[in-house]
Amino acid sequence: MALWDRIKDSASQMQTQLVAKKNDLKSGAFRDASMAMCALVAAADGKIDPSERQRVAQLISGNEVLQNFPAADLQRRFEDNLNKLTADFDLGRVSVLQEVAKAKKKPAEARAVIQIGIVIGGADGDFDATERAVVRDACFALELPPHEFDL
Repeated sequence: MALWDRIKDSASQMQTQLVAKKNDLKSGAFRDASMAMCALVAAADGKIDPSERQRVAQLISGNEVLQNFPAADLQRRFEDNLNKLTADFDLGRVSVLQEVAKAKKKPAEARAVIQIGIVIGGADGDFDATERAVVRDACFALELPPHEFDL
């Protein structure tokens, strides 16, 4: 199977798993951690392309799981995290990973945050090494083994 097909299949499976857990993913910690995860993936290569902002905006408005929260609030949280990352990437990264870590108390939420990172990373068909690295870092922040997600 081609890499592109594996990425699409993995992202599709992650999305299906997220939808199945929708009713369990309503906490503020999940909301904050998922938007921090989206910002980390969008800024993984050190720059934020308009297409990456667009992918997250589409996820916010169209993802069943994230519809548990007001879209404008999610967008604001995402942008706040991006601002931290663009102001000073290294310092911002520490702060944003702390937001991600908020979800570690509930394993289902922690796994869902990682799954959202994989969905965002694979949305363009290229879950590249820098995106994988930040999702792996988020696994460590959430105390989850990266190999559980093939990272």
